[in-house]
Amino acid sequence: MRLILFDLPGQERRNFYPLSLSRPIWELRCGMSTLGEKLIAKTAAADVACFVPDYMAQAYRAKTDHKVNDPAMLTGDDLLLLDGRVKAASFNLEPKGPSEVGLTDDGQCLYARISKDDLAKLKADSIESLLTAAQQNLATVKCDLPTWNYTWELVLANPEQITEDFQALGRNGIEGTIEEPKAIRGSAKDVYVGSGALIHPMVVIDAANGPVFIDQDAEIHPFTRIEGPAYIGKKSILFGAKCREGNSIGPVCRVGGEVEESIIHGHSNKYHDGFLGHAYVGEWVNLGAFTTNSDLKNDYTSVSVTLDGRRPIDTGSTKVGSLIGDHTKTSIGVSFNTGAYVGAMGLIMATGKPLPKFIPSFSWFLEGVTTKGFGKAKLYETAKVAMSRRQCQWTPAEEEMWDAIFAITAPVRDEAIRRGRRQMLSKR
Repeated sequence: MRLILFDLPGQERRNFYPLSLSRPIWELRCGMSTLGEKLIAKTAAADVACFVPDYMAQAYRAKTDHKVNDPAMLTGDDLLLLDGRVKAASFNLEPKGPSEVGLTDDGQCLYARISKDDLAKLKADSIESLLTAAQQNLATVKCDLPTWNYTWELVLANPEQITEDFQALGRNGIEGTIEEPKAIRGSAKDVYVGSGALIHPMVVIDAANGPVFIDQDAEIHPFTRIEGPAYIGKKSILFGAKCREGNSIGPVCRVGGEVEESIIHGHSNKYHDGFLGHAYVGEWVNLGAFTTNSDLKNDYTSVSVTLDGRRPIDTGSTKVGSLIGDHTKTSIGVSFNTGAYVGAMGLIMATGKPLPKFIPSFSWFLEGVTTKGFGKAKLYETAKVAMSRRQCQWTPAEEEMWDAIFAITAPVRDEAIRRGRRQMLSKR
């Protein structure tokens, strides 16, 4: 059986912007692993291929061992096609069995199980044509599988998911080094320190209310406190950080200050003081000193998030911080509003007060208004430098993908820039 993960263009993936602009939904993290890793483990699939929007396919090929957008993977074997938004914990379908297609009430296909014999009768020159042919020619069943629908759902589920992942992995103990004096609260069975990890003196690991997993080659500096449930990724470094409960950090992050119930995807810096709460931060982000987000409104009502720059969406939660896209950089003293959408490839300057709740991708937010600044070429130069500092390379495929993202996000950004020009003219 071959597992086919798919993440096709449509409103469903736009609901995960800005994080899904540069990666398929199943590469988003929750707990100690990605959504895709959880689906692969749940289905016990050894043969995996995937289909993503065309504009990111070439760049994604460099980041995965799976075949990407290869129509040949749609033939020659029993297939289980699975929408990357499906929650792994609730997916209990047998990978093999009679062919069937699982459809939601509004006709969305969440999975298709197709036997090799039935597959030979279907048009399979693309993922779209195969899904269409399967719905037209195979048995369909009503499907009420739970799915992830917005990025903030991952953040809100993160503490519980860390605990579940820790228990499923079944690893504890100290394989790395904890220097004296040390302090571990709670049960030692709820702590794991991976090989090569170094815990400096005067670090508190508090597993009294949830497990703490510190992955390989991580380094924790003095006066850091880590409250479980928590996951610290490979090669990440914590600098005197106050890590409240529910954080997933890494890999290869540099984190200081106070962080609570947040996901920092990887290769990002929050080196200095400042509060980050109930947030999802992408890759290659740098948060300047005292950058802070609000995650609770003063009237304690539920937080809304504006994904398209126009229509707010009620999250149903009183605790939602920021969604920050890849390669965005902030100055010192930036204050993000509750439920802020901060696009990818942004350059954000402080204003002395909370910023707008929506900042488009590729924005230079200067003097309180959205501008085009010095353009995307300068942002690309910064990205190249940031990646080279971690021995990673900005490739032609990366640039081609970001050019496509620039075009995708242009309408909302251009509108914000025009509005910014009017603001500046009104002040003269």
